[in-house]
Amino acid sequence: MGAPCRLIRAARKGLTAQQRVAMLGAAMCNLYSQTKSPDAMRRLFAVVHDRTGNLPPLPGIFPDYLAPVIRTAKDGQREALSMRWGFPPPPNLGSRPVTNVRNLNSAYWRGWLKPDFRCLVPATSFCEYTDSLPKVSHWFALDESRPLFAFAGIWRPWTGTRGTKKDPVTEEHLLFSILPTAPNDDVRPIHGKAMPVVLTSPDEFEQWLSGPVEEALKLQRPLPEGVVRIVASGIKEDPHP
Repeated sequence: MGAPCRLIRAARKGLTAQQRVAMLGAAMCNLYSQTKSPDAMRRLFAVVHDRTGNLPPLPGIFPDYLAPVIRTAKDGQREALSMRWGFPPPPNLGSRPVTNVRNLNSAYWRGWLKPDFRCLVPATSFCEYTDSLPKVSHWFALDESRPLFAFAGIWRPWTGTRGTKKDPVTEEHLLFSILPTAPNDDVRPIHGKAMPVVLTSPDEFEQWLSGPVEEALKLQRPLPEGVVRIVASGIKEDPHP
C-alpha cells in the first residue's frame, strides 16, 4: 500500500460517515430505477396528492432525467410530482448538474436541508460500477423482488436551461439531488467511496421529511450488512417489474 493510501486510511479513522464522504469526493450512484406502480408508491409513502400523471416504469434513471419525488405540500400532506435529477453546481464549479450532495458543511447546501426542501426519491434499485477496470455495473436492491425504498433527497426550484443540446428546455424547473453516505459491507467490495442514503421504513420517511436537521442527518449512515444485495450485473437498466 502506497503512502497516500495509508494517509487516507489513517485520516478516515474516527470520522463520521458525512466526513468520510466529503473527504472521498462522494463519487456514487448516477443511475437508479423505479419500476413499481404509482399505486404502490402512493401506498408506501402515504401520498395524498399525486401530480406525476400516468407514470411509466423507469428502469434506468440517469442525471437530468425526470423522476418521481415526494415532498410535503403546503397543506402539510405528502405530494408526488416529477422533478429533474441534478442541482445547479456551486459558483465556479462548472455546469454539470450535481446529482449527489457532496459537502453538507458548505453554506451552498445547508439552506436546502430545511424540512421545506427535503424530499423522498422513490427507487427500486441503484447501480454502482466497480472501482477497478473493467468497469462493470452492479444493481443493488432490498431483495430480488425489488421492493420500493427511498433515497434521502433535497429539492429546489431553479430557472434556466436543462435537457440536451438537441432538445433544450428553458423554464422554471424543480430539481432534486441525493444524499450520499459511506458504503456498507455489501456495497464496499464493488464501490468503496460512497452509496446513497437508503430509507426503508415509515418512521425513517417521516424523520427525513419533517425532523430537525440534526435528527434528519442521523439517517446519513451506512446500512447494516445484508439490507441490500446485488440483483443484476452488466446491464444499464434494471427492468424488473
